[in-house]
Amino acid sequence: MKKTFLALALAAGFAAPSFAADEFKFDAGHTYIGFEINHLGFSQSFGEFVKYDGTLSYDRANVANSSVNVTIDTASINTDQADFDEHLRGADFFNVAQFPTITFKSTKVEDAGNNMLKVTGDLTLLGNTKPVVLDVRLNKVDKHPFRPTVEVAGFSASTTLDRTAFGMDKYAPAVGAEVKIRIETEFNRTLPAAN
Repeated sequence: MKKTFLALALAAGFAAPSFAADEFKFDAGHTYIGFEINHLGFSQSFGEFVKYDGTLSYDRANVANSSVNVTIDTASINTDQADFDEHLRGADFFNVAQFPTITFKSTKVEDAGNNMLKVTGDLTLLGNTKPVVLDVRLNKVDKHPFRPTVEVAGFSASTTLDRTAFGMDKYAPAVGAEVKIRIETEFNRTLPAAN
């Protein structure tokens, strides 16, 4: 694998959205969902997913009332090695024929201070659902400087997963069981027209 994983899942996230929450959509052109895994002790391998969709419901007055939902197309895995990508799509790893998506649905958020959040959610991979905690930094929420009718919410997130906990145990532990996830993402919403 090459390049840095998960969108997963991502950004801010959490329980049920409140009345005051604003609804945002993924900006796919400014989102990266990547992963890193040890290869036989020789090096770190990197990869990413290039197709995904998701929504963010963001309550700026009380982020604990926000939520995020992400769906990743597992067949979109990219390591810059076509043969290896096909292997990863097969039954040994992501088994995309049977499990075409990975999903993340937030369940809780905790304010960690200094624009940092702890985002807990349910990650479903290979049909197995496990809780995952993302370390999330809120980078900025502001009007887009070149598109005055668009507001942007930008986040950076990371976590570490045990792939074997989801049933992906091929070649472990020679090929690392621990997978580092990195997400850079922007969500957009159209601002309401001024009165």
